[in-house]
Amino acid sequence: MSYSGVGISPGNVPVYHTSNLKVFDKRVRVVELVLRFVICGLGVLAAVLVGTDTEVKYIFSIRKRAKFTDMKALVFLVVANAIAAAYSMAQGLRCVVNMVRGTVLFSKPLAWIIFSGDQIMAYVTVAAVASAAQSAVIGKLGQPELQWMKICDLYKKFCNQVGEGLASAVVVSLSMVALSCISAFSLFRLYNGGKSKSNPRW
Repeated sequence: MSYSGVGISPGNVPVYHTSNLKVFDKRVRVVELVLRFVICGLGVLAAVLVGTDTEVKYIFSIRKRAKFTDMKALVFLVVANAIAAAYSMAQGLRCVVNMVRGTVLFSKPLAWIIFSGDQIMAYVTVAAVASAAQSAVIGKLGQPELQWMKICDLYKKFCNQVGEGLASAVVVSLSMVALSCISAFSLFRLYNGGKSKSNPRW
């Protein structure tokens, strides 16, 4: 709702918009929407690539199957990206509805919920990538000090597909970090209503 260029959020937070600010708000919303659907698509891709990855080898007539559940870090990666994809889909739909309705501002409680959700998902996806990357390095290079062999020399297809999934997960985590910055900006801007009133050009 707006009167004479003054935007009022459901949380009764007045924000004074100029035409430049409205254009900026629109661009921010478009970037947020794109990032959320990128996360959704690549999150699903990472989860599918790693979750369906398997390879069978015969070692001295013994059948050995490599799968993602053999490494807890990969299980964490699959779960984290699946959750990130579902979360981003829900938030992406919210963004679409807001853009269709022309809604720019929202209440402080809702802003805090979005901010908290984005922060949590950013931490989770970054942690999942870090742990999976560490396991991937060990699988690729081995650990001579502990006499751990280079698993990827044996399961090449498995490691290549995990690498592809990990690359997608890296983009997901970076996008979540960017989104957490956007949601932080959207939240703390609501607390600047008084300053915006005294200085409309901000």
